[in-house]
Amino acid sequence: MNKKRLLLAGLLIWLSAQVYAQENHSGDLLIKNAQVITITNGTLENTDVLVKKGIITEIGTNLKASKNVKIVDASGQYLMPGIIDAHSHLALEIINEASSPVTSEVQMSDVIDPFDISIYRALAGGTTITHAMHGSANVIGGQNVTLKLRYGTKDPNRLIMEEAPRTIKFALGENPTRVHGIGKNLQPRSRMGVEAVIRNGFEEALQYKAVWEKWNLEKQKKEINTAPPKFNSRLQTLVDILDGEIIVHCHSYRADEIYMLIEVCKEYGVDKIVFSHVNEGFKVAPELAKYTMGASVFSDWWAYKFEVYYSTAYNAAILTKNGVVTSINSDSDELVRHLYHEAAKTQRYGGLTDDEALALITINPAKQLGIGDYVGSIEVGKQADLVLFDKHPLSIYAIPQMTWVDGIMYFDRKSDQDDQRIKINIKRSPDPFRLSTGAHDCMQDVEMLFTDNYHH
Repeated sequence: MNKKRLLLAGLLIWLSAQVYAQENHSGDLLIKNAQVITITNGTLENTDVLVKKGIITEIGTNLKASKNVKIVDASGQYLMPGIIDAHSHLALEIINEASSPVTSEVQMSDVIDPFDISIYRALAGGTTITHAMHGSANVIGGQNVTLKLRYGTKDPNRLIMEEAPRTIKFALGENPTRVHGIGKNLQPRSRMGVEAVIRNGFEEALQYKAVWEKWNLEKQKKEINTAPPKFNSRLQTLVDILDGEIIVHCHSYRADEIYMLIEVCKEYGVDKIVFSHVNEGFKVAPELAKYTMGASVFSDWWAYKFEVYYSTAYNAAILTKNGVVTSINSDSDELVRHLYHEAAKTQRYGGLTDDEALALITINPAKQLGIGDYVGSIEVGKQADLVLFDKHPLSIYAIPQMTWVDGIMYFDRKSDQDDQRIKINIKRSPDPFRLSTGAHDCMQDVEMLFTDNYHH
């Protein structure tokens, strides 16, 4: 396919998405006669859900709406909350600022790509919210951003969920040690070095905070006329972590390093932390339940490198049964469309109930992102991020039929056009080092550090 056709296909996709959103721009909707999977209040049979201005206002039977409200007859179908992916790189390209072990000053909100076709495909899989994260090349990486998949907008800010708190990416283990220790001969070269980088960063942040506090106090007392200390975005972000204003989402695999960071966070008073991947989380489940906001795991990915060999598909179930707020994430623009299948695996591996399994991709990731009061379940007062399935979403035969964000339809299987399935410009990044690294995206743009051509 030549460049002109690729551009045309992209334009058609964008225009089609705008039409979907504009058909019901008010966010008013009445879904009737559905099997409503609330997540937090069981499954309600033959139930209606009324949405006004993007908010769920009523749940019950025989609900009425004004004549201008779009009505969807969902008889025999299953309505559930929009799926939430707590670890994603959707709508991002170059995700690793690998210039330093600590790059807390960079922000993923600055580089959102609203035209990424994967957003539409995620909606086609019932996913309505993703956590767009920095990569895992750095011990302390950049600041993440929580996205609502309002596909069809030209404005990247329209994709940002305003209610979501700030989050940041940390990473333990082989990724930062390979990139900086082996790749650049910098700390960290070992797992002890990873801990040292975190401690040194926190200590420097405390010193920076003390300098500012001293200056502000003296200024308040009118004892000085000097200029303020030099602002440092990197250190201020670390101060915000220590002050509880930012949730840490930490890439991790091994139990020893998970426990290490728990202990470091306890020492510095950091209690807003979620561990991602957490392949050996089952070994430290009680500690995760007691000291963290939860664990976001793969259902059955492992053995793609040495530190993830010791894994089990029972991980999510073991963590859940031990009281850990657990979610299943994709870390993939492809797997994001199949998270309901990933949740279903926990019934084969661990025997979770329907509500427990579906909580892994709805209310639990919402809690981990600090947005559980707004989304993640079907409740009056919550935002109307919804997906309608033809069969129970944990069935292998289930197919999403419609997806709404804020009560606005962004995917309708009946209106899905062939040209919306075209993969546009798979080499879209201008960065010559961007490689296609498969499903696992955390290290997508630093793999060139470990190729023969790079070292030569």
